Amino acid sequence: MAWVTVRVSPGSNRDAVIAAMFDAGVQGVEEVGDALVTHVSGQSVANDVLCAVMAASSDARVETAPLPDVDWSERWKLGIHVQSLGTLSVAPPWLSADLDPATTIVIEPAMAFGTGEHATTRGVIRLLQAVIRPGDRVADLGAGSAVLAIAAAKLGASRVVAIELDHDAIGNAEENVARNNVADRVTVIEGDAAALLPLVAPVDVITANIISSVLLELVPLMERALAPRGRAILSGILSAERDHMLDALHARWRVDAEDEEDAWWSVTVSRR
Repeated sequence: MAWVTVRVSPGSNRDAVIAAMFDAGVQGVEEVGDALVTHVSGQSVANDVLCAVMAASSDARVETAPLPDVDWSERWKLGIHVQSLGTLSVAPPWLSADLDPATTIVIEPAMAFGTGEHATTRGVIRLLQAVIRPGDRVADLGAGSAVLAIAAAKLGASRVVAIELDHDAIGNAEENVARNNVADRVTVIEGDAAALLPLVAPVDVITANIISSVLLELVPLMERALAPRGRAILSGILSAERDHMLDALHARWRVDAEDEEDAWWSVTVSRR
């Protein structure tokens, strides 16, 4: 079906023109400056809209143009880019062929959070590179796509547990782990981080890219789960929440490093 863009300058009777457009079968109208823009299925429908508009407002002007035939199942991929983050990169499969697999995290965009397109994911990956030591044991809380768990493995962690509550994210996480050839080091577990973290402790590093209210609930569990010299990387925190989070952490944690991008703040902390 050929779609047509209809652009209307409504003239002196804007409300009547909008009503006429809907009466002619238009499903929605976008206001672009003074113009009214819609898309209709075929030139005959566009002609019906034109006639209805002119009947409603004689000084209106209508322009029509074919809408380009776009395969939206592929077009959306243009919005995904390779993210270069220090020694690591995050890329979708269709952009990863020429990249070094040892330092590239290949993530298939799906329902699970964590493609590298969000500032909180990028913040953790940047901070993680100064934290992971060869052989570290890691727990990734709210793992989503498992991007952070995979990053930890590629940086030298020997055992990573990726904990995710959302059942719909588990399949994508497991596929990403296999795609990155780290299944010997990364295990994806479905369940509540509060219940599972004590069972996988002690760990040397915890990553948690979760909203700040949930982070604050988990912080006491993180403190008990960390091995000596262990560190946690917290993200999902708005920059506007930084002071509140620092106040909540001050008594028992010290800040080792911070990362800020756009409106988001990430932090590496260790126990006092």
